[in-house]
Amino acid sequence: MSEKSINLDIIGSIKTPWVTPENMPIQPTGAKTVKGTIVLNENYVNGLKNLEEFSHIILIYQLHLIKEPQLEVIPFMDTEPKGIFATRSPKRPNKLGISIVEIERIDENKIHILDVDMMNNSPLLDIKPFFEDFDNRFNTKKGWLAKKTNIDKENFKSDKRFK
Repeated sequence: MSEKSINLDIIGSIKTPWVTPENMPIQPTGAKTVKGTIVLNENYVNGLKNLEEFSHIILIYQLHLIKEPQLEVIPFMDTEPKGIFATRSPKRPNKLGISIVEIERIDENKIHILDVDMMNNSPLLDIKPFFEDFDNRFNTKKGWLAKKTNIDKENFKSDKRFK
């Protein structure tokens, strides 16, 4: 099997208060009301038409500060190594992150958002509307996370392990 590369356009950047990974929320649930701003490149502004009709969006962005991927990591909510694809660790081979955030308002090429859990200046690759009828799944298998029933999701923060 030959390796192939793909080209992705950066459509904007995400401005957040998080300049280092330490004490940063690890998921949007831990970043409630934390504000950020998407600054969309001007040539993509027409793509925002009707986006204000949604309350939440899915952001796909580059984990731009990750230097080296790891195939096994000790995730934040455990002490035992897991395969990277069984975690949400940022040390991924393709350095892609996804987050569901709330839209506060849209001003021209700026989308003001809440619940930001990504690093400042993260390159934005795509925006998709969140539609709960399609995007929520229930009665799913939770894997190794099923044992983690009493996690304080709103106060769980990053540390130095994925720097």
